[in-house]
Amino acid sequence: MTTAAAPMPEMHAVDRIGWLRAAVLGANDGIVSTASLIVGVAASAQDKGPVLVAGVAGLVAGAMSMAAGEYVSVSSQADSEAADLDRERRELAEMPELEHQELAEIYRKRGLSADLARQVADALMEKDALAAHARDELGLTEMQRARPIQAALTSALTFSVGAALPLAVVLLLPLGQLPLAVSGAALLFLMLLGWVGAYAGGAPATRGVLRVAFWGALAMAATYLIGSLFGTSVA
Repeated sequence: MTTAAAPMPEMHAVDRIGWLRAAVLGANDGIVSTASLIVGVAASAQDKGPVLVAGVAGLVAGAMSMAAGEYVSVSSQADSEAADLDRERRELAEMPELEHQELAEIYRKRGLSADLARQVADALMEKDALAAHARDELGLTEMQRARPIQAALTSALTFSVGAALPLAVVLLLPLGQLPLAVSGAALLFLMLLGWVGAYAGGAPATRGVLRVAFWGALAMAATYLIGSLFGTSVA
């Protein structure tokens, strides 16, 4: 008699949603904001010095801003999750029967018979009542819990990497070629980022590529226009 092998754990795209969102957002912002800043300044500058200063300043300020913004926003989410869990913990201690009925009703609405729903609620609450209510009543799971520090570090790091790409183009090419070269390189980087993000998240690649390319091109066109108008007015 052979024993059936235990099923291998499956990997799902949702397992990566916490850090993937912050990584894609950070890298996308790094490329778009820094490339747009460089293109705008290059359109009105007389030499590469101001362009480099603006790009480096944009990288540092953007990375810090992304880290602070992600930390504050995800911390607010974590605080809300903690408050909901505290309330569930109190309710389980003060009125366990009502909480049991509430959980059983959730399972009944999902298609289980009333008897089976009560049995499932019994088993899950006996094992870990708070975890059962967090998952099935509040929609909170461990893989999707808010992690402020992870989000902040991921966003700052990926923003810096994304911002460094158009800056590298500035170092390699003369001033006159920068607006077109930085724009083209940034669009290429954005399309690659869109593909990577879509692949890692299990989403259609074409949609991700077109989405980031469109908004990146729009941002760089707007800043180039502003830089050109400013340079013309100064001249």
